[in-house]
Amino acid sequence: MAQQTETERPPQNVPQNPAANQSQERRPQISERDLKWKQRTSNPRFRMFLIIGLVVLLVAGFFLWRYFKSYQSTDDAQVDGHLNPVSARVGGHVLKLLVNDNDYVQAGQVLVQIDPRDYEVLVARAKADYDDAVATAKAAGVNIPITSTTTSSQMATAMAEVAAAQATLAAAQQQYDAANAQLAQADANNVRAQNDLARYKQLVSKQEISQQQYDQAYAAAQAGSAAVDAARASASAAQHQIKAAQSKVLQAQAEVQSARSGPQQVRAMRSRADSAEALVESKKAALDQAQLNLQYTKIVSPVNGVVTNRTVEVGQNVQLGQELMRVINLDDVWVTANFKETQLRDVRINQPVTIHADITGKDYKGHLQSIAGASGSITSLLPPENATGNYVKVVQRIPVKITFDSGETKAHDLRPGMSVEPKVWIR
Repeated sequence: MAQQTETERPPQNVPQNPAANQSQERRPQISERDLKWKQRTSNPRFRMFLIIGLVVLLVAGFFLWRYFKSYQSTDDAQVDGHLNPVSARVGGHVLKLLVNDNDYVQAGQVLVQIDPRDYEVLVARAKADYDDAVATAKAAGVNIPITSTTTSSQMATAMAEVAAAQATLAAAQQQYDAANAQLAQADANNVRAQNDLARYKQLVSKQEISQQQYDQAYAAAQAGSAAVDAARASASAAQHQIKAAQSKVLQAQAEVQSARSGPQQVRAMRSRADSAEALVESKKAALDQAQLNLQYTKIVSPVNGVVTNRTVEVGQNVQLGQELMRVINLDDVWVTANFKETQLRDVRINQPVTIHADITGKDYKGHLQSIAGASGSITSLLPPENATGNYVKVVQRIPVKITFDSGETKAHDLRPGMSVEPKVWIR
């Protein structure tokens, strides 16, 4: 019995009121930390600070949102510049090389010296040809007024000779007419004398006249015949004088025709002088070209900049147009930034730009100079062909040129090809 009583006795740790024990187990256990937080949040001052903090966060978020919306940036950007090639304008043997790679040179500075002796000989030859052409042109120019004066005097002389020959011809014609008249008169007198002689001869035979009268008639007949012969000779001489005068007239007229060709001779002489002047200009051009070629033996830098890609060496024979090196002008660099097409909605020309350079860690000021007329993919060597059945739209990038403000690159710390991150301020 005693054992059963001990067995039926309830355990010591079992609560006497089971309902109360269950309510205690369901009640949440509040930690000390939660209790402190509850007490703090129930404080009005804490609530005010919390509200102020929320307002401050909202304002800061608003300004951050406005800041990030005030610019467009990209990391797909690099510094670009002019890579000025330096090439030979004449061929020849390289005598001197005055620069090395990465040297800074000034515009006009001599970079390479080509052996000038061959070109000095060409200059001397061109100078001699030019001097000879100048002398020939001077002689041709002097002959023009001489020929003009000579032809003028020849014309006047020929005209005077024509007038004199025509006057001589007229005088000879008059003499010929007078000789013909004298011949006719002498012939008439001779006929009368011969007739008288015939009659006197009959009379003297009949002794009707004296011998003296017959002798006089005979002498008169002989004189008439002689007068006819003399008159005929004078007429013939006058006729020869007419022919001689006519020949002189023809000769004078020929000289006039020859003198009239004087202006053509002057024009021909002037044409020869013009040809000589043209030859002078040609020789002068050849001399200028030879002098230029001599100057081209000194290859100079086209711009201020840094030498790179030098391929020429002393003793090398270079050809016309052969590239020897390049000079990069660090005073004229810009940024080419490839923006997504969705970023260019509010981008405009002349908007300010802040350019962050990776190499220096500094920010540079600039402005947006221009926007390319096509995307980079269109201007590539193999543009994409979108006329396919499985076309996938891809956001394209548009090259944008950004130039630095004055004085920003004077330190020459930016080189073409360097990476930069530009920010275009759109607001």
